[in-house]
Amino acid sequence: MTRTLSAAALALILPATTLAQTPAPAVAPAARKEIRAVRIEGRAPAVDGRLDDEAWRAAPVLADFVQKQPVEGAEPTERTEVRFVYDDAALYVAARMFKKDPASIQAPVSRRDNGNQAEHIWISLDTYLDRRTAYSFGVTAAGTRLDWYHATDREDDVDLSFDPVWQAEVQRDSLGWTAEMRIPFSQLRFNAGDVQTWGLNVDRWNPATQEDVFWIAVPTQERAWASRFGTLTGIAGIRPSRRAELLPYVASSGSFTASPGTGNPFDDGSSFDARVGADFKMGVGPNLTLEGTVNPDFGQVEADPAQVNLSAYEAYFDERRPFFIEGRQLLAGSGPEYFYSRRIGSIPDRAFALTPDGDFVDWPRNSTIMGAAKLTGRLNSGTSVGALAAVTDEASARGFDAAAREFGTVLVAPRTAYAVGRVQQEFGASQSTAGVLMTAVRRDMDAVSPLAELLHRDALAGGGDWNLRFKGGEYSVSGHAGFSHVAGDSLALRRTQRSSAHYFQRPDADHVEYRTRTSLSGYTGRLAVARNSGRHWLWTASLSGRSPGFEINDAGFAGRADEAFGYLNLRYRETQPGSVFRNYDIGLSSENTWNFGGTRTFSAVRTDMRFTWKNFWRTTVIGWIDLPSQSDALTRGGPLARTGQGWRFTLAGGSPTSRRARMSAQTSEGGGEDGAAYLLFYTSFSVRPGPRWQASIEPLWRRMTDPRQFVGSLPGGPEATYSRRYTFASVDQSIFSAATRVNYLFTPDLSLEMYMEPFAANARYESFGQLRAPRSGELDGLGEGRLVTRGGEHFFVTDRDEDGDGQPDQARIAQDFNVRSFRSNAVLRWEWRPGSTMFLVWQRDRYSREIFGRDVGIGALTETFGGRGDNFLALQMTYGIPVR
Repeated sequence: MTRTLSAAALALILPATTLAQTPAPAVAPAARKEIRAVRIEGRAPAVDGRLDDEAWRAAPVLADFVQKQPVEGAEPTERTEVRFVYDDAALYVAARMFKKDPASIQAPVSRRDNGNQAEHIWISLDTYLDRRTAYSFGVTAAGTRLDWYHATDREDDVDLSFDPVWQAEVQRDSLGWTAEMRIPFSQLRFNAGDVQTWGLNVDRWNPATQEDVFWIAVPTQERAWASRFGTLTGIAGIRPSRRAELLPYVASSGSFTASPGTGNPFDDGSSFDARVGADFKMGVGPNLTLEGTVNPDFGQVEADPAQVNLSAYEAYFDERRPFFIEGRQLLAGSGPEYFYSRRIGSIPDRAFALTPDGDFVDWPRNSTIMGAAKLTGRLNSGTSVGALAAVTDEASARGFDAAAREFGTVLVAPRTAYAVGRVQQEFGASQSTAGVLMTAVRRDMDAVSPLAELLHRDALAGGGDWNLRFKGGEYSVSGHAGFSHVAGDSLALRRTQRSSAHYFQRPDADHVEYRTRTSLSGYTGRLAVARNSGRHWLWTASLSGRSPGFEINDAGFAGRADEAFGYLNLRYRETQPGSVFRNYDIGLSSENTWNFGGTRTFSAVRTDMRFTWKNFWRTTVIGWIDLPSQSDALTRGGPLARTGQGWRFTLAGGSPTSRRARMSAQTSEGGGEDGAAYLLFYTSFSVRPGPRWQASIEPLWRRMTDPRQFVGSLPGGPEATYSRRYTFASVDQSIFSAATRVNYLFTPDLSLEMYMEPFAANARYESFGQLRAPRSGELDGLGEGRLVTRGGEHFFVTDRDEDGDGQPDQARIAQDFNVRSFRSNAVLRWEWRPGSTMFLVWQRDRYSREIFGRDVGIGALTETFGGRGDNFLALQMTYGIPVR
């Protein structure tokens, strides 16, 4: 089967590669709009938003805008004028936004990059003229700066982590409002040359009327951005800057624990810490940037959301640390997530470490990052480069035996080196791309270290990916092919084989072998063909696979291996406004998954419909049916088990996001065989009581019944199930939360942000049984054993006494629970000078857990205030120093 799939993939890839070498028709240069920037003679404009400087008089006016919405192709209802001038150091932009009624200008104050509710103007610069990537800079009528990076030729693909040091100011008058921007060339990357020609687009957004006008309006039926730009000419005699910036920081923090425990030698209720360190950025030639850090402070300002995870799989959390967020698109391919940056510096996982003995344990909060560096950029040839290296120090946990008055120390994480590298090449008139990504992890462990029995010593993974575009991106052939290899002690490899990503120990799986080995290798691949743009009909077809041995979780993230996935999607859309809808699209898709033994493990048919009404409100309808399949994961390493038919229906809607008061709502209902049920209600309310205030609340209630929740594999089962009891229960689970935010903006650069999330969850187990036979979904009773429940804990008890203690053997197989959590924090952010910030953070976490499963209702949220509360207070200040 594997050879057949590989041959089919090659048969499709090779012709596609040949076709990609034929240049697709591009927009003729004569068809592109053009505007000229003028070199400043004399004094540079004072960036104050007033447009009264002499330099602006000589600059040509860009004013030929066109609507994209609400009426595509129509003349704008308000005039906009934009001018460009420059000197050796920076590009200057002046914009006059005329307004018939200046009092109607919508200009709430918001944080950087959050300008959707305010009238704003922004420009987008394709400085490499590669017709694919672009830097965007904008400002709202309230003076909030907006900046992001387009890594691909898509208008909606933006990287908000791009935070250059630049200036913008605005003014309001009787004609409307004006803006001035100063964008230093040191903050841009461009090719060396005496004369610069850049791609350009300009956009003005009016939230009050939902009017969006562009210099170059990409048609709504097309998926494109920089490839459609006009041209900015006239810039000459500038040189790419070899930027060098130093960012030292000082930080201090204090933790205050409500209940450290009597006699706890590691925590008397308070602890304090102080740190100093520095980050640096340095230009390497005209196109690359080297970033490094010494004694980095990688603390995140906002806590991860609360979760209850009853699955066998690792929970996924988004990256929040600036060093890893900035430029991350250059370290990511289009295939598997080979690089999951939260692996670096994470809390040592107790599942992969020994725990010290004792009544009290002091577990490290993270693995200390000794140093990290990355190199990113784009070369003149259209080659993008990204590389990262980091080293984390070993970490130890301490234990204290109160009776013996003895301390113990156990190594829980070894010193580890991480390396990631990616190269991507752009080619062809339609901006096709091909790239290669590699990751490597090396842990410093000797053969006798206990950690060697738990962790891989070496891990190497990577592969290539491609996106071959035709007819300006209307059609594409994309995909990837990659590999993985891990090596280490045989006991560590046994853990890997038994993990939820692999389950090699499945007794009825004849295509995998659970055995002693010191290495494991695997491969992955995907091929997809799609029509991405067009008047009405779009479609996608793809086939992908991950071999049973594919393992990338040392540096990356992958939930499951041993699967082949087939996907088909057909979509009809209307982008032109009609009598009822402004636009809509309707899709139908089919999804099927098989393991490499040929068993279909998942199958579903799905439809989704999205409508935008004439008043810009949105409605979404989604429905799907899961078809009966054979799961190779339900028994968590046991035989195949049948999953029954299920269904789910979702209805969602929302108001325009640009309104001062916004709302959205979603309800989902589902069901299935054997009493499976799902019900969700979610709402979101956001309001601006004043121009400097923002407030939002997101109540969520979810209840689900899973009649096949795995609770354990017990001995003594029938021969039909390989002498094991694969035990399940029906679990009734409820979750109620209400994430709330209140922000006050003193200025666009000084804000106070408050966040709180009351969270309540419960789970109650009942109707226990054991799998009747492989490939069956039926459950039998527990045979010779019996179920005993004591105070919310469920035990499987037999009449045997195999451990010889004179008591019947018993095993706890499930535990009802109620969880109450209240997470809150307040953050004062101040960019006190360009490139320099201060954070003052207070965080409070309350948590309680009980062993019984009461239903969760509205009243449960008030119970979250009664849990034990820990406090954390931190102050951090950075000072940006431009070295040259």
